[in-house]
Amino acid sequence: MSQLPHKVTADPKGVESGPHFMDGDHALAEGALAAGCRFFAGYPITPSTETAERFAERCPSVGGLFIQMEDEIASIAALIGGAWGGQKVMTVTSGPGFSLMMENIGLAVMTETPMVIANVQRGGPSTGLPTLTAQQDMMQARWGSHGDYRAISLVPDSPQECFDLAIEAFNLSETYRVPVFIMTDETVGHMHEKVVIPPADQIEVVERNWYKGPKGEYRPYQFTGKDVAPMVKAGDGHRFHVTGLTHDERGYPALTPEQNVKVVSHLINKIDSNVDKISRVEEDGIEGADVVVVSYGITSRIAIRAVQEARKSGLKVGVLRLITVWPLCENKIRELAGKIKGFVVPEINYGQIVLEIERCAAGKCKVISVNSCGGAVHDPEEILTAIKEAAK
Repeated sequence: MSQLPHKVTADPKGVESGPHFMDGDHALAEGALAAGCRFFAGYPITPSTETAERFAERCPSVGGLFIQMEDEIASIAALIGGAWGGQKVMTVTSGPGFSLMMENIGLAVMTETPMVIANVQRGGPSTGLPTLTAQQDMMQARWGSHGDYRAISLVPDSPQECFDLAIEAFNLSETYRVPVFIMTDETVGHMHEKVVIPPADQIEVVERNWYKGPKGEYRPYQFTGKDVAPMVKAGDGHRFHVTGLTHDERGYPALTPEQNVKVVSHLINKIDSNVDKISRVEEDGIEGADVVVVSYGITSRIAIRAVQEARKSGLKVGVLRLITVWPLCENKIRELAGKIKGFVVPEINYGQIVLEIERCAAGKCKVISVNSCGGAVHDPEEILTAIKEAAK
């Protein structure tokens, strides 16, 4: 079991278990430390820098290492090296930095390297609105790197969930040997609320699955589509290779169409075959609802007022909050689409996840997008108006 920072008496500012008042960015760092992360490589960028600063301040007391890299491209390269060096690893970024990371995120996907990447979303494109909120990178988290693959994306709606989902992100990353994204936003990142840090013995931490067999027989990859191979640390005497090329079980290049099918199918199926284990949603009032509001992150909190007002007026409105956005709970959406009049999907973008809701609904009910361009959260009245339209 990984220990929380408050167990290390050498740190006079150690965070004790119990309630605290902190923002989401700081809670991300504390959750990472609680999950056993001991290596952080990153580059400062608004509005995510507070996470890096918190980790940099805290990690010496737990034997961790923080490195400020020259850019976000190098940050992911360093994480890959840190993970194969035996550490749990993390970085944080926003907007343009997330774009720069994408090529090496693809390398991490291909080499099945566990890592956690938090994206505190801000308004774009390009430099955009560095200090204002958005949810404009949701499709980038799914499709940002080239090639076919799957990754996991979690979306917190509070500082408490920033802490909790940071731990869950590391657990999922270790279980499936895959990069896991925490797609938070500027509002949640800078929001100060109560965050309860449990005692270390009450936190479930998935440790790395280490290979324990003979050195000459180690294989870093297996292409079953369901399970992932155990890992070893570089320098332990095992003979293997790590490459972004299509590779065999030992990691050496195997450049044939047949081998590519094996590798890519495995990258996809190890996630797709475990969607029921990975996917998390929060439901409220779904049974018997005529309209279901599908939301995530800070927008899910704004939608609460609209749902309350709609229910007061007699409308049957349910809530489906996406905690895991990727992989999407497609079966749940398809099931609901055959029972309700419509979905309402508010997002701080011009329509991203709503496209997936439309695809899964397949014309069985209305799907109404409530868009808010980056910079500010919705007015609940906008969402209420959409609910009334969907209920007709």
